Amino acid sequence: MKSIIVSGATKGIGRAIAERFAAEGFDLGVCARNAEDLAAMKAAIEEAHGVRVITSVTDMSVKQEVMAFGKAMAEAFDHVDVLVNNAGFYLPGMLSDEEDGVLERQINTNLYSAYHLTRSLIGGMKERKEGHVFNVCSTASVVPYTNGGSYCISKFAMLGFSKVLREEMKAFNVRVTSLLPGATYTNSWAGADIPESRFMSSEDVADVVYNAYVLSQRTVIEELIMRPMLGDLGD
Repeated sequence: MKSIIVSGATKGIGRAIAERFAAEGFDLGVCARNAEDLAAMKAAIEEAHGVRVITSVTDMSVKQEVMAFGKAMAEAFDHVDVLVNNAGFYLPGMLSDEEDGVLERQINTNLYSAYHLTRSLIGGMKERKEGHVFNVCSTASVVPYTNGGSYCISKFAMLGFSKVLREEMKAFNVRVTSLLPGATYTNSWAGADIPESRFMSSEDVADVVYNAYVLSQRTVIEELIMRPMLGDLGD
């Protein structure tokens, strides 16, 4: 049985990716901060798809909890086929006047979580010379914008991390893909005065991830940039 690990998996892009792979028979290892959300997700996916779902209540901004999650996943599964570093959050603001500590908070969740979780699981992929790591970056990783502040910095750094990992894993036949989605409709946008049709859907992002995964081992998609059909929201 194949397995996929997804951080920040109960909502939005993370949930859609988990659902997409579960539909293909993958067992899941998922984490989030809310125990009730995890329990509901586990019950729904196991009933719908008949796969095993291992959950962990984890604050991905805390190194010790990330390491514990990685250790638990390594013990729960014979091997990990896919790792999706999805955990992250957005705080608007400008560098010149955002609150002290905003950069540190976003770096901890948006970058360090991926760094520590990858390091805890990549060894098995290297030994097997097989596996795929998806790092969820953002169009903000390549195009900064006003009021993006520290979020843009964290996502630029995430793309850098992903590029370095790609180079390191070539010799071990482990694929690494940087995913750069634009505005995607999730709960964080609910109530916004913008029509849902102006956004991408999480399911579209998940389909792209799965399609990148099922390519032959001869090929890796290094970067995937996705935007709403009409462009970024500021366009």
